Amino acid sequence: MTNERWLRWAISRHLRDRGFSVNMNGVRLGNAVIDDEVVGNQWRMVLEVKSGHDDVVRGLGQLSEALSHGYQTAALVTSLRRARRLDTRGLRKH
Repeated sequence: MTNERWLRWAISRHLRDRGFSVNMNGVRLGNAVIDDEVVGNQWRMVLEVKSGHDDVVRGLGQLSEALSHGYQTAALVTSLRRARRLDTRGLRKH
């Protein structure tokens, strides 16, 4: 099982290698605390990292809170095994 510490290390290394600035401290937005923030040239993105035992629905709520506070992009980071088990029908836009 993939742990959250390794996921955070891997995604931050990936983004830093591509020239982005990554803030690994929690970012408070209203009632939610987002795990990570990525900053580029006039562009901001939040990352919510969920390991195998975390609540994904709560993570999606935190990401929607971040989007309502002005972030351009939000991403949920989880293990490949967990991502394959997610039902994405509720996430599709109509």
